[in-house]
Amino acid sequence: MRTRFCGLFFSLLLAGPAAPLLAQTPAAMPAIKPAAPAPAALPSAMRTYALRLTPGQDLRQQLNAFVEQQQIKAGAIVTCVGSLTQATLRLANQENPSVYRGHFEIVSLVGTLSTSGSHLHLAVSDSTGRTLGGHLLDGNLVYTTAELVLGVLEDVEFRREPDPTFGYRELTVYPAPKKPRKPRPTPR
Repeated sequence: MRTRFCGLFFSLLLAGPAAPLLAQTPAAMPAIKPAAPAPAALPSAMRTYALRLTPGQDLRQQLNAFVEQQQIKAGAIVTCVGSLTQATLRLANQENPSVYRGHFEIVSLVGTLSTSGSHLHLAVSDSTGRTLGGHLLDGNLVYTTAELVLGVLEDVEFRREPDPTFGYRELTVYPAPKKPRKPRPTPR
């Protein structure tokens, strides 16, 4: 009832004083689906890393190697700029990769990083400004540079678990296991 009242109130407010008072009666209003509860969010401190990839390196392979080397359980791309000579993407609703050769500017790289599986999207633009994007795959070769800042969330852990809706392995967020504290030396 409260939702319908608020909808009616805002409809009247937006319509202005000249609108008839009964312009939208509760019977004429569409049924409002209750909002799903907000997902639980876990807070976390963040540590950052800054790194640069050099000509010829594969963007995705280098990110995956860094995640494994640092044992990153939950991370995110904070920023990335640079250029590529080859962009390899899985475009929306496509099964096979699309490969583009030329000179491209990285205009966006976003996503989550984890030893249990990363999920990254890349957008690049060509010399005319045409921009395309999709899932980052192996085969994105650095032209002059790729300058990245990565954020590591220390208090959570990302896992990829099957989602029954579509069957894909999707992100789940868990509290990170507590690290045992090192005992303090006893004073002599």
